[in-house]
Amino acid sequence: MTSSVMDVRNELVRAPDRKLAVAPSTPRLRPLIVPIILLALWEIAAHTGLADPRFLPTLEAIAVRGVKEFAEDGLTSDLTASLARDLLGFVVGASVGVALGLALGFSRLLERLLSPLLLAHRQIALFAWVPLISMWFGGGEAGKLVFIALAAFQPALTNTWQGVAGIPKIYRELSRVLTYDGWDFAVVIALPGALPGIFTGLHAALIYAWTSTVGAELLLDIAPGIGGRMNEGQHLFHIDLLFLCVFLLGLIGMVFNLIAGAAERRLLRWRRS
Repeated sequence: MTSSVMDVRNELVRAPDRKLAVAPSTPRLRPLIVPIILLALWEIAAHTGLADPRFLPTLEAIAVRGVKEFAEDGLTSDLTASLARDLLGFVVGASVGVALGLALGFSRLLERLLSPLLLAHRQIALFAWVPLISMWFGGGEAGKLVFIALAAFQPALTNTWQGVAGIPKIYRELSRVLTYDGWDFAVVIALPGALPGIFTGLHAALIYAWTSTVGAELLLDIAPGIGGRMNEGQHLFHIDLLFLCVFLLGLIGMVFNLIAGAAERRLLRWRRS
């Protein structure tokens, strides 16, 4: 009797350990459940005739189109053109946004002068600037870069500005005690304190720049890029090419998001320690 009680007790003690060994892998799989179900429903609808294959091709047809496009090097050059356009616009827009955000955070006078204008600019939809950009800079490469830079500018500006303005008052008081002012205050206290806000703005600017890259290629003059291939798919009714481009846009956006998140965690590791 005693031995059976001890066996039951040992089982109860070991049970949590077995749970802990299995549990960590389960949350990692949860985000995949809904996409897998949707893809399965897609395949069923495409193969059984529930959906017209002219509007919803099978996943195999999209994969075959992808292999063909990359083998012929057509989509590779278009993706390269879009990525180069995106990164250049991101660097320009984010750099201006971070610089102006720092200036507004450090200067009360500049904040009072410019904040109404910048807050009004924030309320204007990005695509509302397309006609003006097209008239001022044309629909070519310059117009596309300005549009992408404008998309990256706003989140970088807002988050940097809030990051500097949100530095705790105790840090400012400490800087006065230590006689840190001007450059010393900015380098030793303000910039490290604002880094989380700056990185949040850069992370958002990277995603905004990528989505606006496709918007610029779709709305302005046709040029090499993934947006141009989507225009081609629309006009020639190549639905498999359209879906292929949409999948690639989502995949690249996810990669950007993962890279930005990993860089942010690595560069801000010192704050956690």
